[in-house]
Amino acid sequence: MKSVAVFCGSNLGSSPVFNEAAIKLGHYLAEHQINLIYGGGKVGLMGTIADAVLDQGGKVYGVIPERLRDKGVAHDGLTELTIVADMHERKVQMAQLSDGFIAMPGGSGTLEEISAVWTWAQFGYHHKPCGFYNINGFYDPLLLMVDRMVKQGFLRQAYCDMLQISDSPHALVSAMSDYDPPADKW
Repeated sequence: MKSVAVFCGSNLGSSPVFNEAAIKLGHYLAEHQINLIYGGGKVGLMGTIADAVLDQGGKVYGVIPERLRDKGVAHDGLTELTIVADMHERKVQMAQLSDGFIAMPGGSGTLEEISAVWTWAQFGYHHKPCGFYNINGFYDPLLLMVDRMVKQGFLRQAYCDMLQISDSPHALVSAMSDYDPPADKW
């Protein structure tokens, strides 16, 4: 992988472990020359991971909606910052620039973004890996829900198995690099 899109919180969360994990992932990406594609913000875990990659000499490409830039949320020290019209255009642009997707802990925006690209993968709009950086079991309840979707007949096991899950940057990126996508749903 040459670049990975990371979806994460615009807040730091309630535990310092989330910020520490963002730094670890950022350093890992930079040390392995994997470019960070992210939402372009200077706040929360978004700002932390961007700074961590930059601090190690890595490249960071932000994609931010005009409205958020105008609110002063944009990071001004990135390799490149692209301004787009809205959140949908941001997600599409990030998907085009990346070779895979990682969801770190975050809120509804993070959940929406990883859900969208995972769905796109099922339908064959792309064949890129989707991963969860599952810090302190943050995504365990969601993964139980995904398992329930399979058990209740709403999701095929092959599409559940598409998700790469780890609390280790090395294990997660390695699994994503070895990813072999299933057949498209339709």
